[in-house]
Amino acid sequence: MSRLKKLFEVQQHRVLNVYCTAGYPQLNSTLLVMKSLQENGANIIEIGMPYSDPLADGEVIQVSSHIALENGMTIEVLFDQLSKMRETIHIPVVLMGYMNPILQYGFDQFCKKAKEVGVDGLILPDLPLYEFEHLYGKAIKENELDFIFLVTPETPTERLQKLDSLSSGFLYAVSSSATTGTDKDFSKVATYLQKLQSAGLKNPFLVGFGIKDKASFDAVSAYSNGAIIGSAYINALSKGDNVETITKQFLNSVLN
Repeated sequence: MSRLKKLFEVQQHRVLNVYCTAGYPQLNSTLLVMKSLQENGANIIEIGMPYSDPLADGEVIQVSSHIALENGMTIEVLFDQLSKMRETIHIPVVLMGYMNPILQYGFDQFCKKAKEVGVDGLILPDLPLYEFEHLYGKAIKENELDFIFLVTPETPTERLQKLDSLSSGFLYAVSSSATTGTDKDFSKVATYLQKLQSAGLKNPFLVGFGIKDKASFDAVSAYSNGAIIGSAYINALSKGDNVETITKQFLNSVLN
């Protein structure tokens, strides 16, 4: 049984997935950030693989990606950093990124290496459904990686059911059709989340884009299995030098 499946078997509510950019704020910060997240209450760690043209990401994450790339972060460097992560990291870890650098690395090789270092799942926003089914899904399944599709308020019911049937681990429910880090009126999001709640989905779903504090985490957790926080945490990391202290303060402010 995958780590994600085990997690959702024991915890169905208020699951917190925190996004961090690999190689940010420093090239060698990745594992320190991950340990700090695990120690302070994160349930899932989502590692963003920096890319020069991150379509779904807002300004905060774009800037962190740019800095990480300047720091020297690559997929190869990241896998090297993660090679011993399972000695200390016990919670689920998913990689989020874009197809271009993965294809340059080699898709099959990427999936094989992800499994080897102990990654649990992938989020690839620009991998089309058709290509997942006919080209890339095989390598993902063969390497026992969960694949998390994104759904939005505009996703038609038929497509929602299809994405749910092909996803494993969880579904990523985008709170609205915008980039990450955008402020949201969660009263408007509630109707969409209630629709997902009543859709008979096989996967749990976590809400992302615009979740930034206790109020927004509580608001979406009332209608979902939990939430994904990215830009707000990256923004906190940009404000100081001590990763452990910043992470502890940030997660305490969200969870308590």
